Amino acid sequence: MNQSYSRGSSLPLRLFLAVVCSAGLMFLDRYTDSSTQLRSYLTTAVSPLFYVASLPETLFSGASEQFMSQQAVLDENARLKETLLQQSGQLQLLRYLQQENEKLRALLGSSAVIEDKRLVAEVLAVYSHPFSHQVVLNKGTKDGVTEHQAVIDDQGIVGQIVSAGPTSSRALLISDNTHAIAVRAERTGVRAIVEGLGQWDVLRVMHLPHSTDIREGDRLLTSGLDGRFPEGYPVARVAKISQDASQPFMVVYAEPYALLDRIRHVLLLSNTPRMPEPPEEPAAGAVPQEQP
Repeated sequence: MNQSYSRGSSLPLRLFLAVVCSAGLMFLDRYTDSSTQLRSYLTTAVSPLFYVASLPETLFSGASEQFMSQQAVLDENARLKETLLQQSGQLQLLRYLQQENEKLRALLGSSAVIEDKRLVAEVLAVYSHPFSHQVVLNKGTKDGVTEHQAVIDDQGIVGQIVSAGPTSSRALLISDNTHAIAVRAERTGVRAIVEGLGQWDVLRVMHLPHSTDIREGDRLLTSGLDGRFPEGYPVARVAKISQDASQPFMVVYAEPYALLDRIRHVLLLSNTPRMPEPPEEPAAGAVPQEQP
């Protein structure tokens, strides 16, 4: 018989092997302590596939940029120069305010200031599960990525790193139904917890009494109390408030600032404590000046 017409293993056998492998992986992930390490190994193993899958889009984007007209490039360059000039002015004011803040903290004996280093990463893949909102990034432990590292975009908080391999990492988005983040209202300072609902554009603010001063349109910022996210980054805007006297808490929904369903590039924050500089002491032998 001609071997070119011979068939491989049957489809039922292939299905059985796939089911056995899936059940084994779920068992290891659920009932063993090495699940995190196993996920890291699996992420490392499949990361080349993510790079290959994203290669056509990368090549297409590069070709599109090459064919941009010269006038469009000039217009974009002028706009970027104007934006850079505006941000430079804001940066000068920010540096002055930062120096003043450090002096006040030193006088009050306050806690250390947090200085964050940023690493740019690109999204390689998005998990297709309807409720598990996770993405794979092209940066790993070789680039300094660690677990529980905060992830932001140009609008606000995106999520945090939950698993890191040598060349790639996995981030859990704030919209995931297992994620929660500590926030405070910018207008009143009220503290709360925001959790994901498995939807890209809706978050829920938890356990707010009916007497809480909160309004639609209030900005919710990270409070820094959870130890994962640095303080002061935008998280969401209050979109809907519903009060029912029969319930112990009001129902509050918020819209995340980050465009979670279309993120392409993100920033990874690496927080390093930095002590404020103490106030300068008078030189030895110097006579202090009298206060008027």
